[in-house]
Amino acid sequence: MGKIEEVKKKSKVLAMIIRNDYSCAGVDFITPNVYSQQVAYMHHPVGKVIDAHVHNLVHRNVVMTQEVLFIKKGILRVDFYDEYEDYLESKELYAGDAILLVSGGHGFCVVEEVEMIEVKQGPYAGDEDKKRFAGINADEVVYKERKMLPGY
Repeated sequence: MGKIEEVKKKSKVLAMIIRNDYSCAGVDFITPNVYSQQVAYMHHPVGKVIDAHVHNLVHRNVVMTQEVLFIKKGILRVDFYDEYEDYLESKELYAGDAILLVSGGHGFCVVEEVEMIEVKQGPYAGDEDKKRFAGINADEVVYKERKMLPGY
């Protein structure tokens, strides 16, 4: 079993990192139902059948964009900020890792050439979708201890 890490400021979750070595049997809905983006890990044996289905029209009220990044190749440093734009810490993501950016702010620095996939609510609203601010310099990077979710 691999790791699922949380990045927090006090009790507020800023991000959830699903490391490449995480595994479980069946389906594990990692995110709570209150999140606007739901992430599940699925591990099924050969021959498992998932019933054919269509999704019903269900109106949802999304007020906060949450995004998921899947790192295919390389190393990406993620710098985490609270909602007041105060820097908290940084984490590095590696090929096979995924991250759900839940709240607060974030910036990125490519450590090793990166290929990644981003998934978030759309459509993208351009400048209305985000507020840019000055991030940290390379000499201000802080790596803290990993905070694992209980049971992982």
